[in-house]
Amino acid sequence: MRLPKPRQLDDGIGEMWVENIADFESAGQFNLSMYERNRLFLNRGDGGLIDASYLSGVDLTSDSRAVAVGDLDEDGRPDLVVRSVGGIPLRVFLNRSPGGRAVVVQLAGSRGAAAGGTRSSSFGRSSSFGMGARLMLEVEGRKLYREHFPANSLLAQNALETVFGVGEAEGPFRLTVTWPSGAVQVLDEVAVGRVTVVEPAE
Repeated sequence: MRLPKPRQLDDGIGEMWVENIADFESAGQFNLSMYERNRLFLNRGDGGLIDASYLSGVDLTSDSRAVAVGDLDEDGRPDLVVRSVGGIPLRVFLNRSPGGRAVVVQLAGSRGAAAGGTRSSSFGRSSSFGMGARLMLEVEGRKLYREHFPANSLLAQNALETVFGVGEAEGPFRLTVTWPSGAVQVLDEVAVGRVTVVEPAE
């Protein structure tokens, strides 16, 4: 079965149509995935999102396959590393948005390296990087939730940290970490900056 063109296509803006999606040879010079442009959405803070793809420069024409997130310059704002097939293969997008005040959490599970350089043999504990942990930060009556799962992109891994943007809030804040092992930790008096949370051994 062949699909007819829905209308006259505009070659000038790169529009194309494949009558048979299984017939890749008929596409000729076209890469079928090169027109799937990247999107970047910003949280407005009121439950809505803003499409900032074009203004941020991430709306690439190349065929992007992987993205990793991390605070590369340690200014409290997550940055992007994008891997593409066509054009420039690797791009770094530094976040220059206003603000930058954040609580950055790093986790150390008890199944990883423990105090003194020993390793726990208990398979019931969390991984050394706390993969799958759930975090909640209380900021001036609001509760911010995150899941610590850095390996969430094709052929890429985010930084082993969880970033909570806190705006102009001064703190101190309350941080609750629910480990995959079931252990729950509550830290009061958490300040802006970096904090490392170690899973309790018992």
